[in-house]
Amino acid sequence: MTTATASQSATQLPPLIPRETLFGNPERTRPQLSPDGKYLAYIAPDEKNVLQVWLRSVGQEDDRKLTDDQKRGIRMYFWTYNADQLIYLQDSDGDENFHLYLVNIQSNIVRDLTPFQGVKAQVVEIDPELPDKVLVGLNLNNQQKFDVYCIDLNNGVVEFDTDNPGNIISWTADAKFQIRAATAATPDGGYELLFRETLDVPWETLRHWGPDEQGGAVGFSADNQTLYVIGSHDANAQRLLALDLASREETVIAEDEQYDVGGILTHPTTRVIQAVSFDKDKVEWQILDESIAADFEAIAQVRDGEFGVTSRDLADKNWLVAYTTDDGPVYYYAYNRESKSSTLLFSNQPKLEELSLASMEPVSYEARDGLTIHGYLTIPVGLEPRNLPTVLLVHGGPWARDTWGYSPIVQWLANRGYAVLQVNFRGSTGYGKAFLNAGNRQWAATMHDDLIDGVNWLVKQGIADPEKIAIMGGSYGGYATLVGLTYTPDVFAAGVDIVGPSNLVTLMKSIPPYWAPLLANMYHRVGNMETEEEFLKSRSPLFFVDRIQKPLLIGQGANDPRVKQAESEQIVEAMKKAGKPVEYALYTDEGHGFARPENRLHFFAIAEEFLAKYLGGRFEPVGDIQGHSGIVS
Repeated sequence: MTTATASQSATQLPPLIPRETLFGNPERTRPQLSPDGKYLAYIAPDEKNVLQVWLRSVGQEDDRKLTDDQKRGIRMYFWTYNADQLIYLQDSDGDENFHLYLVNIQSNIVRDLTPFQGVKAQVVEIDPELPDKVLVGLNLNNQQKFDVYCIDLNNGVVEFDTDNPGNIISWTADAKFQIRAATAATPDGGYELLFRETLDVPWETLRHWGPDEQGGAVGFSADNQTLYVIGSHDANAQRLLALDLASREETVIAEDEQYDVGGILTHPTTRVIQAVSFDKDKVEWQILDESIAADFEAIAQVRDGEFGVTSRDLADKNWLVAYTTDDGPVYYYAYNRESKSSTLLFSNQPKLEELSLASMEPVSYEARDGLTIHGYLTIPVGLEPRNLPTVLLVHGGPWARDTWGYSPIVQWLANRGYAVLQVNFRGSTGYGKAFLNAGNRQWAATMHDDLIDGVNWLVKQGIADPEKIAIMGGSYGGYATLVGLTYTPDVFAAGVDIVGPSNLVTLMKSIPPYWAPLLANMYHRVGNMETEEEFLKSRSPLFFVDRIQKPLLIGQGANDPRVKQAESEQIVEAMKKAGKPVEYALYTDEGHGFARPENRLHFFAIAEEFLAKYLGGRFEPVGDIQGHSGIVS
């Protein structure tokens, strides 16, 4: 088999897409309708290229900026049920201690509702019947647990609402804005569904899920007689259930034998669950409420790709719908239920519309022990799928999964001439509990075997050049990269690790305090730090640096609360001491990943040159990137 030369590949590939187009800020994204349907908010960059919340009147072009974040950019916001008030969350340089801010759209006044140093805010509930209140989880009294507070949006008063005994990891308010259900972590690594009939009685346990099961509360019905629950008990995959609180009987609302319930679409005022999605190779919707069947039918005709309803007004006459595809931007449409008509609002990145982007194909293969592994393969536009330089791109989590759709990293790699394989290895979520539990205690073991089996499958198919395969990923994907270069040193030509842990013992010792209730489940799924230190070390790349043969690039955020800076620095130091090839980029104002576009552009510029050096793909010169915080060593 002959390998296409770099010059031949270059002539067949479409023009080089600038990194700025792929990794820069979106032009406009995440639109949300106000409850009264009069306003449309969205996120867009300001004149300094910092993401802000913007506002326009529906049907007009009177767009104006509402917020004035100075550096990091706003990504999470939503309307309250007071049409004059928006809420957004922001942390400091990636530390994940999010504060909750309130914006008045008439006066543009911004207030920090949770001005507590080192405290993280989690929105629990807002309710159309109480438009001036918000229930918020805060680890104010104890860093390890989130109690519930009620904040008055008019005067900013913060009142204590519900005490967390220490093990509750999520709260559920009923239809009267009272906290009456919760999901708690248990010492065996499992979970409990807690409920209380009234606020003045103790919590009772309605159900216990073991450490190999998953479950939790979703919400109450309008009459508070039914609690909607997701759980994998009595089935392989997580199902949506209705729990009758009088009889304590469960009824299955939606299920799939292989796939867990994904998204849940609920009516904005009646609390009726109308549709659920299952992430299979692509998203599939199951309609539960016939009153929206004609709407879904009309929406599905508008354009190709997956769709989701992202926003609705309280009258439920107007929806916002997002369409996702694998080879273009996200398109946002306004949909009117009365006329069944759709109007394009905007796409998040118009520059992508004219580009020749690669398609992402669902694939599956058999692992060495017979388990079926699903994933996605992207082949560069213009190239035959023969003997290509390839990047194995590993998702984070690991209790997450890759999905079909546009990915800037995938398109960047494909445009530079690389085939890209994304693998939902065992332990990935969405495929039922048998598949999830197959990953228990298998870090750097069968979870890694699944990745190597994917590489071998690609080579056997003739798609990948076995001499030019790199491994790359963030978080768990970064760990998998380190495992790839230490445990299977002959397989990969290079590795790119973004915020990946190198030592499972120090990882567990340095987790954020509010992860404490989840430690028992981590011990069950990964290994017990207190009793199995040697086992965890045997799965930690740091202790196998001597095996590394191929070059490694590491990117790290200095303020990462999940994977601390030390996780990267200890393996960089060990590699340098052992004379192993390593490059390191530390970003002083980032956390678990790179939020600021300047830092993204800087890191991926370095990564692009690094991959070109060892795989032979194309690259755009690094150039002069202003405003990044990267320190390269």
